[in-house]
Amino acid sequence: MENKETVVSNNFDIIDVAKSIAKEKGITSEEVLEAMETAIAKAGRTKYGHELDIRAHVNRDNGYIGLFRYQEVVKDLENLPSEERINKINLKDLPQDNQNLKEGEFLIDELPPLDFGRIAVQTAKQVIYQKVKEAEKVVQFNEFKDKIGEIVNGIVKRVEYGNLIVDLGKGEAILRREELLNREIFRRSDRIRAYITEVKYDLKGPQIFLSRAHNNFLVQLFQQEVPEIYDGIIEVKSVARDPGSRAKIAVFTKEKSIDPVGACVGMRGSRVQAVVNELQGEKIDIVLWSEDIATFVVNALGPAEVDKVIIEEDLKKIDVIVPDEQLSLAIGRKGQNVRLASSLSGWSIDILTTSQESERRSEEFKNLSQKFIEVLDVDEVIAHLLVTEGFSSIGEISMVTASDLASIEGFDDELSTELINRAKNHLEKEKVDNLNILKKEGMDDYLLSSDFFTTGQLMTLKNNNIKTRDQLADLSSFELMEFLNDIDNKRADEVILESRKHWFEK
Repeated sequence: MENKETVVSNNFDIIDVAKSIAKEKGITSEEVLEAMETAIAKAGRTKYGHELDIRAHVNRDNGYIGLFRYQEVVKDLENLPSEERINKINLKDLPQDNQNLKEGEFLIDELPPLDFGRIAVQTAKQVIYQKVKEAEKVVQFNEFKDKIGEIVNGIVKRVEYGNLIVDLGKGEAILRREELLNREIFRRSDRIRAYITEVKYDLKGPQIFLSRAHNNFLVQLFQQEVPEIYDGIIEVKSVARDPGSRAKIAVFTKEKSIDPVGACVGMRGSRVQAVVNELQGEKIDIVLWSEDIATFVVNALGPAEVDKVIIEEDLKKIDVIVPDEQLSLAIGRKGQNVRLASSLSGWSIDILTTSQESERRSEEFKNLSQKFIEVLDVDEVIAHLLVTEGFSSIGEISMVTASDLASIEGFDDELSTELINRAKNHLEKEKVDNLNILKKEGMDDYLLSSDFFTTGQLMTLKNNNIKTRDQLADLSSFELMEFLNDIDNKRADEVILESRKHWFEK
């Protein structure tokens, strides 16, 4: 009994050691004690045999270290392969005081306390260090994985091939060269602010990736500088950046008493200037967001002035007409202004001067009039009247009523009926001609008889080498929409799914 008390007394401080290590490394004392148990068990196997199932246990109350051998209880030890028998014991061979054990349970025998030699101590130290290091990494990962999307402060620890290794205090992060701003240079020991884009765990431990070029870095900076954004009163709708050069940020608020652009600029530009300084002088345009896409695009193209916009919703495209002297300002240096405005709005933007637009409209008027003259066999005056009234295709003329067409000045019911019939006859002839071409080109009956496509759309598919049902079925909805820009995503999905049905039937 005296001996055991001495052992307890000598090992009691192991609990204090575990608490001390845990506090220093920022992990729990339980994790340290588990690491110690693993290390002691390994040292025990070194002494008694590596093939044995030896486990250690540190008493959490008094620090007593127990070393135990585990043997699983089985019914028929003789039927097991020899290599599997080492850590098992027959049910019938159990000692008298362990007869209550059942199959699958363990016979646990306590081994004599270890007399740690130099090698055993070194091994134990290595295992404890490794386990504590692993626990540290898990703690780091858990701390930073919840900080994705936040700005952190750090100190540049070293520079490797242009990439920065940043010390964040409780871990290291990587800031790749391409995630820095243009012409931005940091050296060892420099302080740095960056945005956490990703945190992942691999064999090396937690990998934390930073960025200063990410769009959300700009959003987070404004959130720190503008209380209204932080409080959710002002909403950042979209961002477009050329990192280190220029950026546009679209803001909006439902509060009519607040000017969102003015709030972001701040008194004498103090708020936006603080963000500009952090981004090494990156020029920032703060744009008022609007539900009306035309108004939003006009705002986004600032400071250029806009005369008018022409919207093509199906193509998500906008033609912007500006005064001749405003062209270079609207386009920007190397197309930067229009490119950022397009990215900010999500629409394709074409910039035209007033004179260019006038020339284009004149050319379109001339070409359309000539088509009406040739197809409908009318004189120039009637063709011009049709174009002036807004007709842009033979199909549009074929679909109006005679009374609608007769309402045009100079037209009567007889002329209107004749023009509509000529338009319908032309379209019917064109359809027959196109179908004959499609058949000659090898388009299969499934496509030719499909209700999904017009003849014009079939011609487009043929020109893109889509002639069979299987070729159509091989397309994605996105690819089909690229070929036929007059169908939407829902329609494209429907067409592709229908064309693939025969695959599943087979």
